[in-house]
Amino acid sequence: VKLVESGGGLVQPGGSLRLSCAVSSFTFSKSVLLWYRQAPGKERELVATITSAGDSTNYYVDSVKGRFTISRDNAKNTGYLQMNSLKPEDTAVYYCKVPFINWGQGTQVTVSS
Repeated sequence: VKLVESGGGLVQPGGSLRLSCAVSSFTFSKSVLLWYRQAPGKERELVATITSAGDSTNYYVDSVKGRFTISRDNAKNTGYLQMNSLKPEDTAVYYCKVPFINWGQGTQVTVSS
């Protein structure tokens, strides 16, 4: 059982990226999905959450509200984080998390001109 994040990269300020989180677990559709990020020298920060069915109000940290959108496709055991209007302060390693499943390696997002 594992998580694999992908979709990170180098993007200019104002650009967009879509992160994916592939989860190899039959319990994915019954689990909350969370996205975290960790910038150099800082603690890991919760960025967004979505319920198992995606049918309730999602949570976003204030700094990304209106710019990031969390979603999921339970048929594909995959979660997503659409990131628009990216800023240099969004630079971090991004991790997805599902309860009782170990952390993945994360995917690096760098926002720079």
